[in-house]
Amino acid sequence: MKKTTIALLVGSVGLLGGCENFLDVNTNPNAPQEVAANLYLPPMLHWMVTTQHWDGRATAAYTQQLTFQTQTVWDRMGYAPGSDFAGEQWRTVYWVFGQNLVDMMEIAERERRWDILGVGYILKAWGWQAATGLSGEIIVREAFDQTKFDFNYDDQQFVYQEVNRLLDSAVVYLERTEGAVSAPYLARGDHIYNGDRTKWLKFAHGLRAINLSHFTNKASYDPAAVIAAVDRSFQSNADDALLTFPNTQNNDRNFIGRSRGNFTNYRQTQFVVGLMDGTVFGAEDPRMTRMLSPAPDGQYRGLDPNLFNALTSLPENQRPNNPHGYPGAGGLQQPGLYVFADEARMPAMTYAQLQFVKAEAAYRMGDMGTALQAYREGISAHIDFVNARNRDDNQWPTAITAAEKAEFLADPGIVPIDAGNLTLTQIMSQKYIAQWAWAFNEQWMDMRRYRYTDIDPASGQQVYPGFTPPMNLYPDNAGKLVYRLRPRYNSEYVWNQDGLRPIGGLELDYHTKPLWIIEP
Repeated sequence: MKKTTIALLVGSVGLLGGCENFLDVNTNPNAPQEVAANLYLPPMLHWMVTTQHWDGRATAAYTQQLTFQTQTVWDRMGYAPGSDFAGEQWRTVYWVFGQNLVDMMEIAERERRWDILGVGYILKAWGWQAATGLSGEIIVREAFDQTKFDFNYDDQQFVYQEVNRLLDSAVVYLERTEGAVSAPYLARGDHIYNGDRTKWLKFAHGLRAINLSHFTNKASYDPAAVIAAVDRSFQSNADDALLTFPNTQNNDRNFIGRSRGNFTNYRQTQFVVGLMDGTVFGAEDPRMTRMLSPAPDGQYRGLDPNLFNALTSLPENQRPNNPHGYPGAGGLQQPGLYVFADEARMPAMTYAQLQFVKAEAAYRMGDMGTALQAYREGISAHIDFVNARNRDDNQWPTAITAAEKAEFLADPGIVPIDAGNLTLTQIMSQKYIAQWAWAFNEQWMDMRRYRYTDIDPASGQQVYPGFTPPMNLYPDNAGKLVYRLRPRYNSEYVWNQDGLRPIGGLELDYHTKPLWIIEP
């Protein structure tokens, strides 16, 4: 998106006239003329999983999953002017994917590698969906047009239509088995499913289910279509889309693991602790002691994001440890906690997550039996997910036992005996727990769909009970809650103000403008 890119290209064309031999690398036998299609995949799959962790440093504060130990602009639902912080999704879509994804798909189509082409369509659909889910209006039609210096934004309605169109194509190509379709060839670059085309096909249906689930405030919302997409998608935790980290150097370690040092100053919040310690639902969740971090006195507490010095306001032995399970900067090269470990396998999508998508859809269409079944399955699957993630890197929590799991699922305050007693409060709160600390994008989308504090008529509680917006909102908010990230600073506010102006992107409170997808 930068003018400098175009300028360099134009400059290169001008030089070619006078020094063709000097710049002609096509005759260099040591420089490949074209990269194999499968070799484009590893960095793109890496960023598909880890990008939201980068931006999660901001959005996790918006949803009160985590808070900094001293209050930040993000805890106040603000933003950092003149900074690219929380602009990683933008960078991933327009630079990491960008022309690389275009080239990969062109090569795959030319070589009849339909499996790689299908994955390419998934990546393109995922990129647009993730970007619009964070920022609202984004650039699609004019993206990667090297003849342009300024780029017009597309409205969110078009973007969602485009995502569904791309997923249609992904399904078509992933169902093809002729041509040069090859699991071993795909596996060379596929570090999530090791070349298993059928699992990518399930992923495409799962992404469609998530896409359609965003329409709950629209008249066009179709819960039956959501359920159908989920049913075509993941069948168990074995289908989870997990990225493995080699942990040999800094950049191939889990971004939220201890050695990267990106979350050592974050702490869990009162809100998430309240969802798990029995305060809201009456029963202590066995996942709490395997996901959350205790204080030195062994008790589980969370910080109040409204306090400027929330951590130091507590006595030292009552201060919750960091998400890795250690006070201060301790724990380097030591076993971690849950997904906050160097080699914890990080998901792009999970079976448990999709079961909660199904439960919400079934609830909204009045099929309470299906809703309860999917809800219970979501909790059960996530308990198994927690146990699996705590084994990835020899983390210190013990496994949740079969007896603990059975007792929790048998508690009527957690899983109602009568399907008619199930509430949105239960569904969305359990989904929050299942998405905590990894699905930062979807967590924020869910909470915005319910305007953070909407009341569930069935329970009389907030859909997210215990969530309280910050009392001291960022000054630019003008008293309003946050509903979008501002586009990446160096890409748009430096180079593309003509594109931002028509959508109100230059306004100080642009981040508080509700997204089209959550409006009626």
